[in-house]
Amino acid sequence: MADRTEILEAALDILPDGIALLGEEGEVVFWNRAAEAISGHAGLELVGRAVPETLKPLLEGTAPAGDLESYSGPQPGRGCLVHALHKLGHDLPVMARTLALRDGLGGHIGTAVVFHSAESLEALPHGETGESGGLRVSQAELEDRLEALFDDFTHGGLALCLLWITVDQAHELRKTHGAGACASMMEKVERVLAQGLRPGEEMGRWGDDEFLVISHERTPEMLAAHAQSLARLARTADFRWWGDRVSIAVSIGAVQANRDEALKLLLLRAQEAMLSSIHAGGNHITLAPGGQACLPS
Repeated sequence: MADRTEILEAALDILPDGIALLGEEGEVVFWNRAAEAISGHAGLELVGRAVPETLKPLLEGTAPAGDLESYSGPQPGRGCLVHALHKLGHDLPVMARTLALRDGLGGHIGTAVVFHSAESLEALPHGETGESGGLRVSQAELEDRLEALFDDFTHGGLALCLLWITVDQAHELRKTHGAGACASMMEKVERVLAQGLRPGEEMGRWGDDEFLVISHERTPEMLAAHAQSLARLARTADFRWWGDRVSIAVSIGAVQANRDEALKLLLLRAQEAMLSSIHAGGNHITLAPGGQACLPS
């Protein structure tokens, strides 16, 4: 049977907001999956150590009265906007706040830092859409780039992989709230996914509700791990429409190119893998060929 600590960590791991728990000396004792996706720093490299200088601005977030027990998620106007640095070196604007952790006698035993991407502040929570600050590549441009990279690959160039990504909530949101709501959500997801791209990768829209990422991962295991990282990152997207928060999840088909196949077949395999993830219930990743759909970890 899982102990109370394991249950608490599992509960914190499924939250869409980054959660960092610090000990009395300021050392990191817990770093949830959303924190990993937002910052680029894995928990394994931080736990037991002080918060890196590049993430120290997170500690500037101010807490409302009360402790972690009263926390119900960052609210507009709660905490403060700070600019940290992502592990890859780019600017990381987040809304952050710190909360004192106390024992039953009121003694201070640590600190909780709660944070989420501040990109959502660029759009008002009443349906207005703002300009996207993420990677914007048209499908036509991406097709041309893919053809060039595929030709290079078949002549001995870099490994070539595709991640075909669809947003699970897009179809339903379009039906219930219209095309404008769906378009705004897709722009938000695009900006968030762009934060997780590797150097040398390219991403663009691929149809109304889909994205295509051109990657160069060398092994199926590395490709699957990257797909899982992007899936976790997508779940941190803080999208609100008329005040309602829409939880985001994606289904991904991941495929490595073979030098003896045509580009059309490569795209077909990626699409089929993505459809397998949808048919498995969404929020899944399928690695083709022969990959089994699995929930992002």
